[in-house]
Amino acid sequence: MSEAWQSVKAYALKADDGTLMRHAFQILLAAALVFVVIDFREINAAKALAPFDPQAPGAAPILPPALTEGEPEAPPSEITTEAEQLKNAIRFELQPGGILRAQGAIDPGAAERFRTEIEARGEYVKTVLLDSPGGSVGDALAMSKLIRERQLDTKVEKGALCASSCPIVFAGGVERTAEKGAVIGVHQIFNGSTTRLSPEQAMSDAQRTTAEITRHLEEMGIKPALWRRAMETPPDRLFYLSAREMEADALTTPPPPKPVAASRGKTASPQ
Repeated sequence: MSEAWQSVKAYALKADDGTLMRHAFQILLAAALVFVVIDFREINAAKALAPFDPQAPGAAPILPPALTEGEPEAPPSEITTEAEQLKNAIRFELQPGGILRAQGAIDPGAAERFRTEIEARGEYVKTVLLDSPGGSVGDALAMSKLIRERQLDTKVEKGALCASSCPIVFAGGVERTAEKGAVIGVHQIFNGSTTRLSPEQAMSDAQRTTAEITRHLEEMGIKPALWRRAMETPPDRLFYLSAREMEADALTTPPPPKPVAASRGKTASPQ
């Protein structure tokens, strides 16, 4: 036998059962961590080979089950937009009254196309109408910042969807309106990068992105409770926001005050 084996054997004979069990557990734990890292790298590698394709067979459903009080529930209202329209990469359509409809999944590069669209329309666009299942967090954040920079309003109509990263875009509006019957949901962000990342880099990126989103929402006047709801909901679930919750979290803004009609045929009496 080798000297190393003789040393291990001698140690084993001297050590008590508790010590041996403790060391065996430490070895098993170390092995488990190695396999977790290997699995994580393989998953990341698989993602790197799969570019963004919202219409790919077997892709996650466009509308995951809701998570409310820990139990999956159906959407609070009917979504009238066809699923195929939501799965397509986001597209922009100019409508009368200074409205720009943004419909579809927020794919990588969406923010740049959005900026080009806004710059081409000059001062005509006043409101961005959202109907999207979300997508690229970085692009959603850039779109939201541009909306606030241009002092635009945001709106989600009845029967439309604004989920995942879409509420980040919605938060950029100066005035933010969700019609009765609009479906708005949030959940945890997750790494959709198509590059190979180490576990440490993936964690670092997630923390940096979370900090950036938190800071942006604060600047937009959104209360921290909204982001807590998102962080408490797994990425394969949605927390559907009620009108009361959106108002309480300041995701929606109060309607502008109606102008007071001047009284007719009456004059103030002198004091």
